[in-house]
Amino acid sequence: MLPETEIRKRARQVLDAHWDEERGHTYPHTSTYRHQWLWDSSFAAICWHHFGEPARARRELAGVLSAQFPDGFVPHMRYAAPNRDRGPLDHCSSYTQPPIYAHAARVLAAAGPLPAGLTDRIGAALDWLWRRRRTPEGLIRLVHPWESGADDSPRWDDWVAPYIGVADPATLRWDKPNWTVFDWHLVDATQFDDHGVAEHSTVFECAPAAYNALYAHAAAELAELTGDPFWRERSVRLAAVMDDVLWDADEGLWSDAPVIGGGGTARIPTLDGVLGALVTADPAKATRALNQLADPHRFAAPYGLAYVARDHSSYQPDGYWRGTAWMQMNYLAALAARRWGRDDLTEAIAVMSRAAVEHSRFAEHWNPETGQGHGAIPLTWSGLVITFGR
Repeated sequence: MLPETEIRKRARQVLDAHWDEERGHTYPHTSTYRHQWLWDSSFAAICWHHFGEPARARRELAGVLSAQFPDGFVPHMRYAAPNRDRGPLDHCSSYTQPPIYAHAARVLAAAGPLPAGLTDRIGAALDWLWRRRRTPEGLIRLVHPWESGADDSPRWDDWVAPYIGVADPATLRWDKPNWTVFDWHLVDATQFDDHGVAEHSTVFECAPAAYNALYAHAAAELAELTGDPFWRERSVRLAAVMDDVLWDADEGLWSDAPVIGGGGTARIPTLDGVLGALVTADPAKATRALNQLADPHRFAAPYGLAYVARDHSSYQPDGYWRGTAWMQMNYLAALAARRWGRDDLTEAIAVMSRAAVEHSRFAEHWNPETGQGHGAIPLTWSGLVITFGR
C-alpha cells in the first residue's frame, strides 16, 4: 500500500488540478462535472482545511451558499454556464442536497473566523428545510432522488419499476438509460414555487434516513458554532423522531419513509441506514448499526465500505449507487463511529479507503471487492482520504 505521504501528495494534486481561482471553488471533475455541487464543495472545503489552505477552504464554502435564495433555499448546483437541466432556473438547480455545509463550517472554524454572515446563512438554509419540507411526523422530505445525493439507490426501486415497466422491483438491475429517463420524468412531476424552487412532487416524495440524520447533525454543528441552544433542541427533536419512525429493528438500521409513492424497497439495507448513529441518543441502536461496518456479510469489504449490504440480493458491486463504495460515505460513516468512540471502526475505514484510492486512482466510486474505479477519475471528494485518523 502507498505510504500516507504519497497518498497525501496525490490527493493534493487532484484538488489543485480542479481548483478554479476565478470562481473560487473546486470542480468535482473538470470535464464530467463542470458545475459547483453543494456537497462536493462542502467536502472539498474540508479537504482544503486539512491541507492547511484556510483561504481556499473559506472561499469554497462561501461559494456553496452564494446562490442562496432570500428565503433560505440553497440549490444543489450552481451552474458554470446557463442551462435549465434541473428545473426552470437557468443559473442554478431548483433542488437541494444534504446540508453538509454546517459540518464543513464547524471543521473550518478550527482554523480561524468564518466568512462574515456564514452561520446566519446556514441557519436560514436549515430553517427553510424545516419550514418547507417537513412531513406531519416531523421528518424532512425530499422531492427527487437527486436531493439525497444517492441518485440511483435501490431504495427508490419501488418508484422506478412501474415507470420503466418492470413488474417486480426485486428483479430491477441498474441501467443508466432507464434511470436517466426516470430522473427527468421526476423533474416533470415536480411542482415549483413562484421562485422556481422545487416544493412538491406528484409521484416521488420520501423522508430518507441519511438526509434526516445529516440535517440533525447539521443542526447540532450549528449549535456548537453559535452557542444557540435552539439548534441543539432541533437536532435532538429530529433524532428522536428518526428513532421512533425510521428505526428498522429487523435490519438494525434506520430506513427511509415513503411519503408519496414508493414501498418496501425503502427498507433495503444501505450505508445510509448507518448514519442515524451520527445523532441518535440510543447507544444500543448506534452499536447495532455501527457493528455492521465491520461485518463482511454487511458493509465491510476489502476496498469498502459497500453502499448496499453484501448479503442482500440488490447488491451490485459495480452498479452506480447499487453497491459501489464512495469516499464521502466512508467519511460520514467514520464520523458516526468517532462519535461513539469506535476507534476500531475508524481505523478499519481508513485502511479500506487508503487501499481504495491507490487501486481506483481517486475515482468517484469503485467496486468494493476489487478496487476497480468507476465514474469520473479522479474526483475531488476522494481527497477526503487524508482526513482519516484525524
